[in-house]
Formats: sequence, C-alpha cells, structure tokens
Amino acid sequence: MLIDADGHLVHARYIPSPNCDERPDRNDISLLVIHAISLPPEEFGGEGVIELFTNQINPQAHPYYQELAGLKVSSHFFIRRNGEIIQFVPCILRAWHAGISCWQGRTCCNDFSIGIELEGSDNQPFEPIQYTRLIELTQALQVAYPINDIVGHADIAPQRKTDPGPCFDWQGYREALEATR
Repeated sequence: MLIDADGHLVHARYIPSPNCDERPDRNDISLLVIHAISLPPEEFGGEGVIELFTNQINPQAHPYYQELAGLKVSSHFFIRRNGEIIQFVPCILRAWHAGISCWQGRTCCNDFSIGIELEGSDNQPFEPIQYTRLIELTQALQVAYPINDIVGHADIAPQRKTDPGPCFDWQGYREALEATR
C-alpha cells in the first residue's frame, strides 16, 4: 500500500466526505486512532457508515439513525469486514473522527491524527482480513507520516467512547506490526 503526496491511499475506493477541514499544521500527523463502527449497531455490510460520513443518513431508515440526524462526522479510512478499504478524507486534511479528545496532554486530537474505522462493535471479534488490511494501512501511514503513537478511540476519549472495544486484539496487532519492521 502507498499513500500519495495528496494523502490518498493509492487504489483505495474514495468517497469524499464534506466533514473535514484544513489541519492547523499539515506536517503534524503523529497519532493514529483506531475506531469501530457499525450502522445500524451490530449490523454489518450496509451503507449506513457511508451515509453517515457523507451526511446522507436517513433518520427514518432505522430508529437508531434518529440519534444521528444532523451529526457531522467522518474518518480518514473505513475497513469493512471483507477487507475493503474506503477512504473518506485525504490524510493531509483533518477528519472529524475524535471529537472532544486528549492524548498525552494535547487536546483536539483531530488536529494531529488519522482516524481508521473498523466495521465492527464492542461485542464481536473483528475478521482476520480486517487485521491484515489494518496492518498494511498502518505500515503505509508510518512510511508517509511521523506517527509516534497508535491508540483506540477509548484512549483519547475515555469518558465518552469504548471503541475499538474489548474484542480488538491489540497484542496481535502490535506484534504483527513489530514483526514486519
């Protein structure tokens, strides 16, 4: 995998999200934040996440979606359960994935992070192909940017978030990254 100079993952499906803006410093991309999402909750393979990140979610399509009406969020990448990677925001821009957040004394993590959403939930294991793609994507991002830390959404917003959740295999992910260095 390769990230080009404009912050696009070469050969990834690109669906632009309007929920992004300029970073305060394009050279300050030092944090990778791993998330998990499924829409509707605990359901996989639908278009809900794409609709959410592109402001097209229909609040009448599912009772849970009424809570999401008007929400403006995005992430840089979304890895489906079948391993497909969809990019919503170029890495050089600030995606709106972290919300109110803090890491090592720095607030507003969106300013200096890249967000990767895994299609999943707190209650179900992730697919092996998702880990494979996440590792490949992480490696490409580490080549392109000075990423110092990799955390979960729960690490930067512990009062609000639990993802990627207890089913995420942090040890296996970190060991696989280390083995490929």
